[in-house]
Amino acid sequence: MTNKYFSMVKNSNNEAHINIYGVITSMCWFENDVSADGFVKALEALGDVSKIKVYINSYGGEVAEGLAIYNALKRHKAHVVTYCDGMACSIASVIFMAGDERIMNESSLLMIHNAWSYAQGNADELRKQADDLEKITQASITAYKAHSNLSEEKIKALLDAETWLSPDEALEYGFATAIEKTEKEKASQNARARLFEIIMKSQPKSTEAEDEEDEKEPEDGEEEKEPEAGEKDPETDDGEGEDTEDTEDEEGKEEPEDDSEKTNEMVNKFFNAILNYKN
Repeated sequence: MTNKYFSMVKNSNNEAHINIYGVITSMCWFENDVSADGFVKALEALGDVSKIKVYINSYGGEVAEGLAIYNALKRHKAHVVTYCDGMACSIASVIFMAGDERIMNESSLLMIHNAWSYAQGNADELRKQADDLEKITQASITAYKAHSNLSEEKIKALLDAETWLSPDEALEYGFATAIEKTEKEKASQNARARLFEIIMKSQPKSTEAEDEEDEKEPEDGEEEKEPEAGEKDPETDDGEGEDTEDTEDEEGKEEPEDDSEKTNEMVNKFFNAILNYKN
């Protein structure tokens, strides 16, 4: 038998990270089994921490052990954040309720139900067992009610139905305070923005910049072009005919394309080439 019931680590930021990735039981036979005794001792050994992050993936286990872990976390002065990494079922869902913040992964589930047990004996003993189970379940109902926005009657109805809760349902009912989502779309947008940036940097000088270069005065040593026969010298021109010539120049001059339109066209061609690529 090993004493490694779960993982509990304190980092340099004065935070503790706890992984509950196994069965919650008083008899720990496997390294990922979690007992209340082992949990509380390890929690005390951490000393003074300001924040505790609890990551849960468990089918549940013994009610008594789970309630003790729940209360140990509630009693601790640190800010507690619980995360449902996979499934927080049965009494593990009660431990999830111990968080000041309760975060569901977008691909995770809670499952809540009434306490159950094996029983044997005569009719009176079986009736007593049923009454005991109702009181044991009531402890979990109290935890759910303290952190959700549901009435006790609604919680009991969910327990009777052995209900699986999606992240959206858990958030709606108040079992969770937030949903942690994977920002896949955001990453895709960033990649596109980066392509825009690369393409823009590779763009040649604009037409306007080239026109400005052409309009510069000739430097010393350069010969000025003599006006041909029939042309007027710009220096001696009295201004007649300016409107006509300018109009003709403007009509024959093509407007430069907008840089953003060019960029969009290049990006579209790039993505189309990728989509149409065949090995």
